[in-house]
Amino acid sequence: MQPLDLVRDHTVYSCVTGSRAFGLATDASDTDRRGVFLAPTPLYWRFEKPPTHVEGPGEEQFSWELERFCELALRGNPNILECLHSPLVEHVDDTGRELLSLRGAFLSRRAYDTFTRYALGQRKKLDADVRTTGAPRWKHAMHLLRLLMSARDLLSSGELRIDVGEQREPLLAVKRGEVPWVRVEEWMARLAAGTEEALRGSPLPEEPDHTRVADFLYRARRASALQPEPGPGPAGPARSGGGPSGVPE
Repeated sequence: MQPLDLVRDHTVYSCVTGSRAFGLATDASDTDRRGVFLAPTPLYWRFEKPPTHVEGPGEEQFSWELERFCELALRGNPNILECLHSPLVEHVDDTGRELLSLRGAFLSRRAYDTFTRYALGQRKKLDADVRTTGAPRWKHAMHLLRLLMSARDLLSSGELRIDVGEQREPLLAVKRGEVPWVRVEEWMARLAAGTEEALRGSPLPEEPDHTRVADFLYRARRASALQPEPGPGPAGPARSGGGPSGVPE
C-alpha cells in the first residue's frame, strides 16, 4: 500500500488549519489542510512499517498516522493541538469523532513548556531578521503574537481557542508592518508575562490523560485488525520524509 493510499482510504479526521482557522485569512492566504489516518493494523505485521506521516496528495496537505498524532498531542505540540481544535472540519468518521471527544485528555500544563519553547524559537528567527535586514518578517511576527495569546488563554481557561476574534485587526496590522517593531516587542513581553502568570493558577492538570488515549488507540488498532487485510494499492507519488515548513514532527 502506497503512502497516499493511506491518506485517501484511511483518513479518520481532516481539517483546515492556519490563517483560515485562526480568523486571520486574507484573499492571498493559502488553505492549509491537516489530517489523521489510521494505518490498517496488518501493515504493522510486515518488516516495512507504515509511514508516521504523509505529505499530499493536495497542495499544503499533511497527515499523521493516528499513533504519531496522539504521541505529539500528548506532548502538547502546538500544531497538533491546534489541528484537533480547528473549527473547519472537512472529514470525520467514527474513529475521528472519538479522537475529537478526547481533546481535553491531551491538554495539560505541559503546554506551557511546548508553546513557550516553540515561541522562543520563532522569536530568535525574528531577532535574526532584524539584525540582518533591519525589520522582522511581519507575517511571522503576527503568528508569534497569536501563538502567545493562544498559550496564555489555554493556561488561564483550560480551553484552546483557535479563532483570534476581536484581535484580528490588530494582528493584521502587524502583518502589514504598520506597528513599529518596538511596540510588537512590548506586546510579546506582556503576553509572555501573562502566560507565566496564567500557569500559576491554571485549571489544567500537570499531565495529560495517557490512560484514556492509550485505551482509545488500542481499541482503534484492534478494530482495524479484525477488518480484511488490505492488498497493495496502485503506485503514486508521495513524500513521507520531513514535515512541512514550521510543522514539528
